[in-house]
Amino acid sequence: MSIVRAGGDAGPHDQEDLMTTTSPSRHPYRPPAPLGGRRPALRRADNRRAATALLFVGPALLVLVAFVAVPAVQALITSFTDASGFGDPAWVGIDNYSEALTSPRVLRALLNTMLYAVMYAPGVIVVGLAAALLLNRDDIPWRGFFRTAIFLPFVISMAVASIAWSFLLDPDLGLVTYWLSLVGIDIGNLFGDAATALPAVTAVAVWKNFGYFMVIFLAGLQGVPRHLYEAARLDGAGRWRTFFAVTLPGLGSTMTFVVILALIGAFQAFDQIYIMTQGGPDHATETLVYRIYTDGFRDFKLGFASALSYVLLAITLVLGLIQLRINARHEEELE
Repeated sequence: MSIVRAGGDAGPHDQEDLMTTTSPSRHPYRPPAPLGGRRPALRRADNRRAATALLFVGPALLVLVAFVAVPAVQALITSFTDASGFGDPAWVGIDNYSEALTSPRVLRALLNTMLYAVMYAPGVIVVGLAAALLLNRDDIPWRGFFRTAIFLPFVISMAVASIAWSFLLDPDLGLVTYWLSLVGIDIGNLFGDAATALPAVTAVAVWKNFGYFMVIFLAGLQGVPRHLYEAARLDGAGRWRTFFAVTLPGLGSTMTFVVILALIGAFQAFDQIYIMTQGGPDHATETLVYRIYTDGFRDFKLGFASALSYVLLAITLVLGLIQLRINARHEEELE
């Protein structure tokens, strides 16, 4: 670049040098992309990636449509008919839903489901969290072995676990019953008494599933910052104070997920009830899912059973939305 002479204008050669030097010859100007969208080459690349992704998820989507979406739509249509599996169904409108909301047996099943949820959800969460807190400590020997042993019951099916516990708690042949009788404890027939049948069924479900919740809590505990525990220790906080001030708030999102899982699992209770009590004694363990099964496949009231299943779906969705709203409000308060 030429230097302009002091006290005068630049000469013609100097002006030419200035224009040549300052012109963006190495980085030419490029107009911005059109407002209507991205460049065609980029759009084609995006389309190829979308097609590849659809190719991978396509089979799973087909399975979901065939075995979830289509049956759900068919059940919704059936819920407005008097279908029984035999003959042509007739359209009855909302009569099935009206009966589902007023039938004494359905209301009894709903009450049993609520009682089961009240016992199962807190039980499985408290036991799972206690096991996670214990096995999250570094001074516990054989932590891997105990974690695996506690998680193993979740791997087996609920039907197998129910059959096993039916034999273990049998009043005449059960090993647990015999061992307790040696120390003077007579538990009687837990599954044959209306007062103890539902708590006994709930205890079996808690035993089987709390290992799964323990694993979720263990994962959540890894996300709690360690420096918060050190600060609480320096402030002189004890174990309980540290738990309520550091651990529990740090598990906020994990707790919301676990509560929703526990409630959904509680409202789907069927296997252990079908095997252990068949809804008895005196309908004491008859839940909504068991009621749907008996109405649809024993009494052949498919339309009513379909309506009852959608009532159960609505209750589950409402409970999930309430829990999510409570968690969102709690997070806003923390912020």
